[in-house]
Amino acid sequence: MFTLRMAALIAVLTCTGAATAQPVRKFDDKGAPPFKMLKDGEKPPLDAHDNFVIGPKYTPAPERTKVEGVPEGKVQQFEIDSKDTKLFNPGIARKVFGKVDPKNPKTLIVETHTIDYKRKIGVYIPAQYKEGTDAPFMVVHDGPNQANTYKTMLDNLIHQKRIPPIILIAVQNGGGDAQGHERGKEYDNMNGDYATYIEDEVLPRVEKNYKVKLTKDPDGRAAMGCSSGGSCALIMAWFRNDLYHRVLTTSGTFVNQAWPFDEKYPDGAWGFHETLIPKEKKKPLRIFIQVGDKDLLNPNVMRDNMHDWVEANHRMAKVLKEKGYEYQYLFCQGSGHCDGKAQAQFLPHAIEWTWKGYAPKKDK
Repeated sequence: MFTLRMAALIAVLTCTGAATAQPVRKFDDKGAPPFKMLKDGEKPPLDAHDNFVIGPKYTPAPERTKVEGVPEGKVQQFEIDSKDTKLFNPGIARKVFGKVDPKNPKTLIVETHTIDYKRKIGVYIPAQYKEGTDAPFMVVHDGPNQANTYKTMLDNLIHQKRIPPIILIAVQNGGGDAQGHERGKEYDNMNGDYATYIEDEVLPRVEKNYKVKLTKDPDGRAAMGCSSGGSCALIMAWFRNDLYHRVLTTSGTFVNQAWPFDEKYPDGAWGFHETLIPKEKKKPLRIFIQVGDKDLLNPNVMRDNMHDWVEANHRMAKVLKEKGYEYQYLFCQGSGHCDGKAQAQFLPHAIEWTWKGYAPKKDK
């Protein structure tokens, strides 16, 4: 089973298998957007669309502690066999990393083979859910463990009426990482395929298995993920903003990881801040982004100047600000890629910020 921690480990391996030490970047380095410093334990304002620095000391948020008397949601799990789906059937995998294409340094030559695979889906259903009603929900990538990990936090946030009673759907990827693997195909490619897969294959099974009704309102749907799962969350909402309006990313891979090469999007997710967000019409999206000061830098053989996670997120913050998006950017000092200690502090705030302003259509 692929976890966020495993994703972070794989992401910092070179093609020879050696881990690469990541340099420390500072919030006031040249090219960084302007930041506001927060005190230890302080949270950014919920109404702010701006850039903030926290750390390097982190304290787990109180929302992560079980509180007596708070109604508890239920967590359940099921599995999808790739042979029973239309999209991403069969899957792909590679044996070796691949080589830079001498004719195009923006992509790799990768040999792949087909695979069958099974993915587990973890589902959190809040105690407040009323059968037959349309439920807002959040799709989380690299599941299914988050359904259990986030349960207490969601119980508390929902009970305190800081977020609506959302259903959490934590979806396991198809395996492997980056170019030539199923996870990379699902998460890094710039198209609406994965959002369509979730819509056609995952959501109907959740509704059938657990007798819930998931909202069709894109303002009541969020996508969330770390690393390539984070870029995938934005990719889903960008290409299918008829389905998703809310995005939460941590250590987002807004770099050039897409494979195979697509002439329409030659820079992969780096294109979000290079061309797409600056030049395209503003979309109805609310976007939370985060990065660590020791996040990834060129973790593979490509040297295309499009593989610095910190620079990519800095650039994202700038273009989101310039375009007038509802966004919030958190720069975490003393923090690496998909860093659990930082997330333990800021994630409840990030989820609350992401859902701020939501109301069911009948109440608007």
